[in-house]
Amino acid sequence: MTKPLRQPANFRRTAERPSVFGTMPAVGGVALLVGLVLPWLVSSALFFTLMTQAVISAILALSVGFLIRQNGVVSFGQAAFYGLAAYTIAIAVKFQAMPVEAAILLALAGPTAFAFLLGLVIVRSPGIAFSMLTLAVGQAFYEVLYKWRELANGDDGLAIRLPRQLFGVATSTFQRPSSMFVVCWIALVAATALLHWIANGHFGRLTVAIRENEERARFVGYGTIVPRAGIYAVSAFLAALAGVLIALYNGFVSPDLLHWNLSGSALIMAIIGGARVLWGPALGALVFFFFKNVASNYTEHWPAMIGLSLIAVTVLLPTGLGGALLAMAERRSRLARG
Repeated sequence: MTKPLRQPANFRRTAERPSVFGTMPAVGGVALLVGLVLPWLVSSALFFTLMTQAVISAILALSVGFLIRQNGVVSFGQAAFYGLAAYTIAIAVKFQAMPVEAAILLALAGPTAFAFLLGLVIVRSPGIAFSMLTLAVGQAFYEVLYKWRELANGDDGLAIRLPRQLFGVATSTFQRPSSMFVVCWIALVAATALLHWIANGHFGRLTVAIRENEERARFVGYGTIVPRAGIYAVSAFLAALAGVLIALYNGFVSPDLLHWNLSGSALIMAIIGGARVLWGPALGALVFFFFKNVASNYTEHWPAMIGLSLIAVTVLLPTGLGGALLAMAERRSRLARG
């Protein structure tokens, strides 16, 4: 009979603090309401074009941040699951092998299952070795889809001809910026709620304890490989969800969706927002995306500005923007209580 694993001393700093922002259902309800109301308040198609892309990037960043938060490792291959999900839909449409609805479900389940099986192997590798393995796997998929023209049309990419309806909803809903923003926003809120539920349950607490001291977790009788692989699979599911959304929105896929540059961008978003707070990477993605678009209007050297901003956040705000906001809210809450 195994003994219960004690919660690590610093877990309280990692877990969410509902006392500051309220309960998760209330916060999620407010966030959902904001997304539903915004199209009624703003009429700019350009604004929603940018916001839709930013929210999809936020879901991808959540996948990276959750892996860092729960397993304490960095993945440079999240774009593989993102791109594989998008290509699953495109290839299914190209060869008409299955209904698009079934292809979408496969695009979510396939990368998740593959990540779990892969995770059973690579989570045994610590730190940099894990990161390099994820990079290698991601680039392998990129090379396959880049060079296999008969299947994926190489670097020319694939156009996706979708039917008039998907799951009973008009396909135009997924390709109009304002309506697709609402779909993506709902997906982002649901994904954050899912991560909150996982992180604050027994499974999430166990993985944090394993992250803090894997040897001790094994000593008291817990297996550590399967829980860590499970977290890797959850992060892959989120990346695949983002890939499905971008495929439906653009109606086009290319090998760039699997390149490590995209994984690197998602990691930067997670660092800027802060992975310690569940919603931090999503905040970082929104800030990163709009900062990049504003900076690129003024200079072609905008990547240098992103790099300087990343250095500033890393040095001045080690917990990211999300952690800084949480600390400010807690400070104000303590002052208000006297």
